[in-house]
Amino acid sequence: MGKVDGRTALVTGASRGIGEHSARVLAAEGARVVLAARSTADLERIAGELEGAVAIEADLSQPGAGADLAARAVAALGGVDILVNNAGIGERAGQEAGVMQINYIAPLETTNALIGQMAERGHGSVIHISSLAGQTGIAEGPTYSASKAALDSLTRTQATAFGSQGVRVNAVAPGLIITEMWAQGRKTPGLADGLERHIALGRWGVPEEIASVVAFRAGDDSRYMTGQTLVVDGGFGGSLSFANYN
Repeated sequence: MGKVDGRTALVTGASRGIGEHSARVLAAEGARVVLAARSTADLERIAGELEGAVAIEADLSQPGAGADLAARAVAALGGVDILVNNAGIGERAGQEAGVMQINYIAPLETTNALIGQMAERGHGSVIHISSLAGQTGIAEGPTYSASKAALDSLTRTQATAFGSQGVRVNAVAPGLIITEMWAQGRKTPGLADGLERHIALGRWGVPEEIASVVAFRAGDDSRYMTGQTLVVDGGFGGSLSFANYN
């Protein structure tokens, strides 16, 4: 028996990386999943490998797109019990409003549009995919960091607002994970290895290791947890070894 048997889930940014693996884990744990992203070819491939999965093309860079996606997901599944707001983009100079739209406004819109139908059934789990950057800040990514800090704050606010309706809201904050967002950065000579020396576990993480935490947040094993941002970074953000500087 799976952790989320019989439940329905919407995962944004599900065409690759953390979103794809979150959808796969939730499906393996018994959920019927809607996968949403801009890349229809990848979505349809993944959906075809998951029983009962549905692919929905969605461009969350447009105002109102989150609410529209929510309505389409409810129509496809008959309701949404689990929402994983994973879609996000990195720092883009001159496109600060676009970064905030995708990383913060879209999750806000999508969650607000789904809360009512979750509350009617007396349960629901929202998982925002944040980032360690939201807590530490990144000099090279001020808007990205700010958008994730806003998402952490939204997690606490929504948890307070919706807890009495049976809806839990939590966040997962990955550290250094091998995803498409880091594809170019990892090609920079010495960067990946240099950062790795500051990770307590001595390696970068992989999307599956975030997806397993998402499944925990979605299921009843975490039923008394809400308003929390769980950092999953291999010990990168809270560890220091002077040997790493030699």
